[in-house]
Amino acid sequence: QVQLVESGGGLVQAGGSLRLSCAASGRTFSSYAMGWFRQAPGKEREFVAAISWSGYSTRYADSVKGRFTISRDNARNTVYLQMNSLKLEDTAVYYCAAGVRGVSMLEYNYNVWGQGTQVTVSS
Repeated sequence: QVQLVESGGGLVQAGGSLRLSCAASGRTFSSYAMGWFRQAPGKEREFVAAISWSGYSTRYADSVKGRFTISRDNARNTVYLQMNSLKLEDTAVYYCAAGVRGVSMLEYNYNVWGQGTQVTVSS
């Protein structure tokens, strides 16, 4: 089973960009679909983006489509979330997750979670 560690969060002005990384330990990383979720203060955790084990299939929440890009480098055991044109409402703790049930928007299809990284967008 993999373990996940997110990094790259921080404070950014609205309209700016950040790239989140999620480093995985373990030799089976390439067999997992990977997802990014986020949780804003006072709100439930929500799906952001997901990518298949091969990287050929991706899926995005409507709220980030066209602004965020998920990618992965299986040689480096890392998945990325490039976030552009950030908005105030993107402020949240971002979590990466690994699952074996394909590119899914559903939390219960992911069985390994990172600890999260804070993204704060200011005006």
